Amino acid sequence: MRGALLVAGATSDAGKSTVTAGLCRLLARRGIAVAPFKAQNMSNNSVATVERDGTSGEIGRAQATQAMACGLTPSVRFNPVLLKPGSDRTSQLVLHGRAVGDVGARDYVTRRAWLSGEVTRSLAALRAEFDVVVCEGAGSPAEINLRATDIANMGLARAANLPTIVVGDIDRGGVLAHLAGTVAVLEPADQALVRGFLINKFRGDVSLLEPGLAQLEQLTGRPTFGVLPYMPGWWLDAEDSLAALASPVVGPGARRTPSLEVAAIALPRVSNTTDVEALACEPAVTVRWTTRPADVAAADLVILPGTKATVSDLAWLRATGLADALTARTGPVFAVCGGYQMLGRTIADPLGIEYDGGVPGLGLLDLDIEFGREKVVRNVTGVGLGVPVSGYEIHHGRVARSGDAFLLRGSDGGEGSVRGAVTGTHWHGLLAGDGFRRAYLAGLAPGLELGPAVAYQDARLAQVDAVADALEEHCDVSALFGLFTVDSLMTPTLELTKRYL
Repeated sequence: MRGALLVAGATSDAGKSTVTAGLCRLLARRGIAVAPFKAQNMSNNSVATVERDGTSGEIGRAQATQAMACGLTPSVRFNPVLLKPGSDRTSQLVLHGRAVGDVGARDYVTRRAWLSGEVTRSLAALRAEFDVVVCEGAGSPAEINLRATDIANMGLARAANLPTIVVGDIDRGGVLAHLAGTVAVLEPADQALVRGFLINKFRGDVSLLEPGLAQLEQLTGRPTFGVLPYMPGWWLDAEDSLAALASPVVGPGARRTPSLEVAAIALPRVSNTTDVEALACEPAVTVRWTTRPADVAAADLVILPGTKATVSDLAWLRATGLADALTARTGPVFAVCGGYQMLGRTIADPLGIEYDGGVPGLGLLDLDIEFGREKVVRNVTGVGLGVPVSGYEIHHGRVARSGDAFLLRGSDGGEGSVRGAVTGTHWHGLLAGDGFRRAYLAGLAPGLELGPAVAYQDARLAQVDAVADALEEHCDVSALFGLFTVDSLMTPTLELTKRYL
């Protein structure tokens, strides 16, 4: 089997990332050399990679999960273009793992040809190395106002001659219209690459849906390859922050009473929401996203996560009263990356990376931060709380001065801060380490029975296996896999175009 496939979505958050991860896992379990690919991602949930030459880069977290499904180490090859929104109008452009500047929507139009060449070359290199490449689209190909600059949906499919399936989320309602309408608004050359559909998050008796699927095929000339059930236990690595914050309860939710109540502050530009997932996997812990000062005051533990916009999100904390709630706390606070920087005394930005000049921090830590031009992106290892730890760094702000005790010891010396009940670190992923997480929780609540040990990475892989199992049970896997071996794509019936356009 050799080939590539594009998994597109009728809407944002339709399940493209999940289906892509599941397909990757299915193929890998059959011994097929498979790799994921997302030409362009827009997400503040990212992870640091380790490349073959020993350097580090940055890719979307969903592609790191898909790499895990393939049995691969995350690489910038799997996500050549990453846009990290810093405001409603501009995003940081990360190309092949490296930040190369900020762009707005109009800037992006002028860079389209250049970026298109970069992503098609990246995909071609992967296809030469692996038997199969499963590509994930971005947003929806039905966003025809963006078609001229598209490099991740039908623009990529056309450039690389990719058979395409469209995933629809039936839980939103109107899925048949979403799927039919997606095909209808595409130009004929794009339509010719759409081979069929997958329906996601179905509840109930699928036989009630089957007449609609038959009519959908009559209208579009394309089959539905399967109907995936709603998976209420799914919590893994949401691609974007809006999806991660869609439910107030993080991950599996509360499973015992009493539990350790954790409030994670939902910053407007929150990044790496995955830092709290591992906590939520603990049977004695309940984690909830919040923007309420009362929740910050009442929680047993508060998590202040990372952010793509440290200075503006700090101003938001002050405007909402959350800053006052944080400074009034006597209980523990655990802050990561941008959240860590907010807890210091000062944030200096002499180069105008985020803000011209500087602002005062919340003063919970004896810490001064200064922004540098070059972004720090690297994987790290060390020792913390008496156990080996590992993680990754992605940040512009650097510690200029610290008067607090170190949290960790790494290869560069001390890292992070501990001042009373307040803990902060630039290292993402610390709480994903089973030993560190348990040691930290045990120190917070020595009388709380934590329950059976949790192997977080095993839990993540089990999630991906569950999706692969669902695909195998509820989809025509042979037909899906057959798309990878098609040498020349047939042009399906374009009846929908004739009737409605």
